[in-house]
Formats: sequence, C-alpha cells, structure tokens
Amino acid sequence: MRILIAALLATASIFSPLNTWAQSADVEATIKSVDAKALVLTLDDGKTYKVPEEFNFEGLKAGVKVLVFFTVVDGNRVVDDLEIVQ
Repeated sequence: MRILIAALLATASIFSPLNTWAQSADVEATIKSVDAKALVLTLDDGKTYKVPEEFNFEGLKAGVKVLVFFTVVDGNRVVDDLEIVQ
C-alpha cells in the first residue's frame, strides 16, 4: 500500500508543473484592431491575442466589446474562445 501511495504522489508531483506552462485566463475588453491576415486581435488593454487559422472574424471590428478566453503558450496569448458582450 505504501508503494502505491508513493507512486501516486510521485506521479502527481511530476505533472503538477505542467499547469504553470500553459495557464488559461479570460479578459473582458474592447477590440482596438483586427488583423485577419496576421490572425491577431489587439484589445484596448494593449495586448495582442493570436487566433487559430479557422477563426471566424465575422462581427469583430474595432469598438466591439468581447470576452476572450485564452491560454498563454510560450509567452503568446492564444485565443481558445471569444464571446461578444452586448
């Protein structure tokens, strides 16, 4: 039993740092600019957010308030989901 618990604790300690490498977050802000060719959104907080290639830019333009769910990967904010706030 002690060996099983030790193995489980060792496994948990190995995988726990993975959470700090890619952290999810969200932000509510207004779009400052949209660059569909570069696949980048810039919000009024001054930060840029990369979007996937299949991202639908329909309805997104400067001045639209959005809620952006993103993950930080290698120092870049990558959009996971986006909702228009009305």
